[in-house]
Amino acid sequence: MTDEIAVVGAGRMGEGIALACLAVGMPVVLADVKERTDDERRAYGERVRERLAEQLRTKLGDDAALAGLTVCDRESAKLADATVVFEAVPEVIEVKRDALAWVRTQVGESAVIASTTSTFLVTEIAELVDRPGRVVNAHWLNPADLMPLVEVSRSDDTDPDAVATLTGLLERIGKVPVVCGASAGYIVPRLQALVMNEAARMVEEGVATAADIDLAVRAGLGPRFSVLGPLEFIDWGGGDILYYASRYLKSQLGDRFQHPDVIEQNMTAHRRGLQDGTGFYHYDPDGVPDYRTARMREFEEIFRLREPELRNGTPIPTRPED
Repeated sequence: MTDEIAVVGAGRMGEGIALACLAVGMPVVLADVKERTDDERRAYGERVRERLAEQLRTKLGDDAALAGLTVCDRESAKLADATVVFEAVPEVIEVKRDALAWVRTQVGESAVIASTTSTFLVTEIAELVDRPGRVVNAHWLNPADLMPLVEVSRSDDTDPDAVATLTGLLERIGKVPVVCGASAGYIVPRLQALVMNEAARMVEEGVATAADIDLAVRAGLGPRFSVLGPLEFIDWGGGDILYYASRYLKSQLGDRFQHPDVIEQNMTAHRRGLQDGTGFYHYDPDGVPDYRTARMREFEEIFRLREPELRNGTPIPTRPED
């Protein structure tokens, strides 16, 4: 069965999603729903096709896949056969309400509607359509065609089949979907907001220069967490290390370093990670040596690629004087 994919909203995100689909040979309908004159719409459609053709040539060596792209407007859109419709209009609830009201009149009853919103909860988006169970948020990270991750947010009312349809599609176009509940910030924005605010706070406090903080992340924190996710890293080093480190940092820097209850619960129950055979994950003792070796090889490969750049330095902007 051929997937029919529609993207409603022809801005940067919409183009990125269309490019990701086209690059793997999946046809896509890209609907420009912004109010334009006929001449403006025609010119805009030509510019979209030119941009996507150029990017396809860069990715694939030619732009033959562009034949699978249909750029349309509300009057000419044909979304009735769409399996999944990605809503990618601006982050203004009135604009989304208008776009989704139109989408409701165009798609079949079984179509999954996936909002790319980074602002509104899936429960809020679901209120804007007639069948809330088919609504899922699909948070793509920019640039959408390059970043593997797509965060799929569902609510208690979301039909599991809708989640399965969306994640299956994302996997077929080479993306890495992760599923989360209806919570502000998804996974990545919630984590990165804490890191970015703490980095800015360290500049504010004079702990280090912006350049040294960024280099510390690029040469240490970033590669580490690209191999071991933060929860896996807790298990790797030991939950007891985080427990005691958090207590010290809280005493020195404030309540924002208070560990969550689960860290103390794991300590009490001897679920400190690899050393106990269980933590956030369970570890087969016979498989631990191979697991450690595999992770260390990943570290070696990353630093083999990155070390020359990190040692030689990459030009970065100079922070203006205060």
